[in-house]
Amino acid sequence: MAPFDTSPLVQEFKGDVVTPEHPGYKEAIARWAANAERNAKVVAFVKDSQDVAAAIKFARANGLPIAVRGGGHNVSGASSVDDGLVIDLSRFLNKVTVDPLKKLAYVGGGAIWEAVDMEGIKHGLATVAGTVNHTGVGGLVLGGGYGWLTGAHGLAADNVVQATVVTADGSVLTASKEENEDLYFGIRGAGGNFGVVTEFVFQLYPQRPTVYAGMLVFAPPALEKLLEVTRKWWDNVGQNEGMLQVTTVAPDGKPAIVLFVFYNGSEAEGREKYKAFFDVGPVADLTKEIPYGELNGLQNPMAGHGKSVYWKGVANKHMDYMSIKKAHEKVIEAVGTSKFQAAILYEYFPLNNVNAVPRNATAFRREMVNNVLINLTWDRSGQDHTEEARKISHDIADIILSPQSDMTKSEILGYGNYDPEASEISSSAVDKVKIAFGENYPKLQAIKKRYDPENIFNKWFAIVPA
Repeated sequence: MAPFDTSPLVQEFKGDVVTPEHPGYKEAIARWAANAERNAKVVAFVKDSQDVAAAIKFARANGLPIAVRGGGHNVSGASSVDDGLVIDLSRFLNKVTVDPLKKLAYVGGGAIWEAVDMEGIKHGLATVAGTVNHTGVGGLVLGGGYGWLTGAHGLAADNVVQATVVTADGSVLTASKEENEDLYFGIRGAGGNFGVVTEFVFQLYPQRPTVYAGMLVFAPPALEKLLEVTRKWWDNVGQNEGMLQVTTVAPDGKPAIVLFVFYNGSEAEGREKYKAFFDVGPVADLTKEIPYGELNGLQNPMAGHGKSVYWKGVANKHMDYMSIKKAHEKVIEAVGTSKFQAAILYEYFPLNNVNAVPRNATAFRREMVNNVLINLTWDRSGQDHTEEARKISHDIADIILSPQSDMTKSEILGYGNYDPEASEISSSAVDKVKIAFGENYPKLQAIKKRYDPENIFNKWFAIVPA
């Protein structure tokens, strides 16, 4: 087969164009989750918004489907495309600049959160960021964005004050309260449905240089007592606190419950806040006062690049002991097959400030339920276990949901950034999209019609134009 002719693109392009015969092709299509890789015809590493417009024009002229890559972390394959063109922001549009007087961060659409964290804290500033710091800024924030600072400052999307967006016709637009307000509404929660964001401007907040955080490890018999303590803590949680509770199997093969705790203050204050958890009796205490810049790297060892990954998002309203115990048993069983590493992450980020934003203010669907992430990984070099992982994950989700019959369809759906089938386009997927955006869906359809009437940006909860 003759190489695909990219010369019309190359002639007006400042960045790098990579095709399958290029020595850098394999690296260009690599993704955080190995099973999210796809064989693109063209990877366009864009240098600026004009390059993005040129790439869109070329793709449309050649009938190529489009995907957009920021950090490449989406397990559904939203940043990849078979036989299409990838607009890759990661190589050149990855810089972060901070204006400390205005408390604003200017962030390239291909930046990762580590760059935002490190540049901000140099000035004693921070914003809501992802809890794995090699995650891309764009994917997380366009889909909402929970983090350790959510209790104090809401979602990452709530802290976008402006964005530069290249739309389907190649227009380069500013989205803010003052300009293209409908587009500004859409990009804060409805993903990449309306175009390619080449720059975000984030609100920053004063941030102390150190925080109290780290892991507490418990043996499984502690689960019932831990949930009892969690309920009491959650009823009185402060905005400077947060926790992840992980039921998993440790690297030594022993089942474990791992708590990642966070307090935006000193170690002495933090230990006092979590005293009831220490009283349960952890088998290991790895918590301490750490530099703020290390906070969002705490989970990195659990989230390395290059494994195959299946995620399933769901929600948790009631902290039911028996269902959480049974779900952990299912995790232990999955790991026992020697095919998978597995974990369930129960997120406890205070939600008052998330839900203080009116539901019709942004595209993001707001709810007072805690996110749960079911996470299965396996070695990419062996057999593909995606279908088996899907079945196990859905079984675990059913167990978690079994005592929660009072939850709505949208609550059950869980957090959109954790949806493994977000890239699907089918009649059932359209129904899921309606649930994902709830009462905001009709407005989003009208915005879609204005900025992307032919639905070329369709890789994540694709909205049907009105």
